[in-house]
Amino acid sequence: MDSLVEFLVAAFILLGAAFALIGSIGLARLPDFYLRLHGPTKASTLGVGGMIMASLLFFSWQAQTLQLQEVLIVLFLFITAPVSAHMLAKAAMHRGLARRKDTKGRPWKQ
Repeated sequence: MDSLVEFLVAAFILLGAAFALIGSIGLARLPDFYLRLHGPTKASTLGVGGMIMASLLFFSWQAQTLQLQEVLIVLFLFITAPVSAHMLAKAAMHRGLARRKDTKGRPWKQ
């Protein structure tokens, strides 16, 4: 059973690292603020969530009890990341920050 837990922990760490890398690349490579906002809020949140799930599994297995700290961290992360992204996008819209011309839809007037 220990090797199964080690395999799951390694899988969660690799999955989390892959999502964090994809989010970081998106933050660096996407062309405007609104597109760049998706990198850290979507992929990096899943990346950190995967790593914390690995930590939860590992330390819960070691102590033979559920580790509440990791559960609270995941809950806090998944609540605050979308709210902060929404606030950043609304602030950018309020300031009239330019977006790409080929973006479809006009959610606000320019």
